[in-house]
Amino acid sequence: MAFTFNKAEHVSRCLELAILLEVSADKPGNVNLVVGFEGTNHMHFLASAVAAAPFFRLAAERGVAVSKGELGLSEVSVGQIIRDCVAEISRWQSGGNTLLGTVLLFVPLAVAAGMTPAENGVFELSELRQNLKRVVEATTPEDAVAVYEAVKIAKPSGLGKAPDLDVNDPASTGRILCERITLYQVFQIAASYDMVCSEWINNYPVTFDFAYPSLMRWLKKNGDINSAVIHAFLEVLAAYPDTFIARKVGMQKAREVSVMAKEVLENGGLKTPNGREKLRLFDAVLRLDGNNLNPGTTADIIAAAIALAVLNGYRP
Repeated sequence: MAFTFNKAEHVSRCLELAILLEVSADKPGNVNLVVGFEGTNHMHFLASAVAAAPFFRLAAERGVAVSKGELGLSEVSVGQIIRDCVAEISRWQSGGNTLLGTVLLFVPLAVAAGMTPAENGVFELSELRQNLKRVVEATTPEDAVAVYEAVKIAKPSGLGKAPDLDVNDPASTGRILCERITLYQVFQIAASYDMVCSEWINNYPVTFDFAYPSLMRWLKKNGDINSAVIHAFLEVLAAYPDTFIARKVGMQKAREVSVMAKEVLENGGLKTPNGREKLRLFDAVLRLDGNNLNPGTTADIIAAAIALAVLNGYRP
């Protein structure tokens, strides 16, 4: 029997694979196949990837419907897909918040991929990016409320207090609906202190313009995905202080972590004995003090870069 290409299923598998490849790489300070955090290990991330996949498919199906004129962009319900995805992830594992940032980046990406033609299952990334901009800009106040619910389900650490429309303020969702504040507008408020929100409103600049090119450059050097992910992770972290760290322990500490990442690269990274030793010590520092220095946002960005690679035809 001939195989029939299902674009939404294909997108879902691409994004699920990206999560699995990201958690499999032994990036400093993150959960990987060898080491985890107290109460959270790689099994929780694997279960989360499986739980999330049907929602990536749903998002892509909505994108396909938009491309056919069967659904309006504002009817995609990005926020609700994110909320339901996060809720399902929490039902499938007991390790706490595993993928909130990744899901926030991936759901619009899945919708955009559904809207984008795929030649032999390979997506043209510039067109995908144009569609991504359309997806996030078309979000609604209802999407914003749903994402607030997703955050409450995930209970991410280091939220702190927002200057406006704080997720922990019960009055925020009422204001969002009354004043008709869209999810895109909410993320505009948070963009100055949260890189995931900044990616949303600026059309994923770190993902497309820095992390993905870095990943592909390292992949071309020796073809090893683990090594490429680690080096791309270090390059992103060196250039962009991690906002997850900043929210927990301050921007100064986040900048210090970026300096350490740069030192690892300057010493050769995985390519030299000195670089590997620097990487080992860097990882040890990041794991001190209850993993407060976990570069979680950088991991989300790298997951999105891997997703672009897989959507563009990369296979391990």
